[in-house]
Amino acid sequence: MAVVEVSITPLGAGIGVSRFVAGALRRLKESGLHYQLTPMGTVIEGDLDEILRVVRLMHESPFNEGAQRVSTQIKIDDRRDVETHTLASKVRSVEEKL
Repeated sequence: MAVVEVSITPLGAGIGVSRFVAGALRRLKESGLHYQLTPMGTVIEGDLDEILRVVRLMHESPFNEGAQRVSTQIKIDDRRDVETHTLASKVRSVEEKL
């Protein structure tokens, strides 16, 4: 299972970009993948191929809403040595060490 952080930003669209973020998030919500919206990006967990397919749709979303340029950053944590590699397990692992 993979955990992927994605940040999609339309460039030249002005200061407020929340409407573009909401449009991209709609694509993710429709996918059924588990995700967590954060103030600086969105973290998604699931099958890497499925996540990347949805990230492509999310990247296209601002263009569909009139953006002329979009910057997308993707950070992938793909762990295959354990069965449980989720958002919650990653946080829990750190909290147990506090």
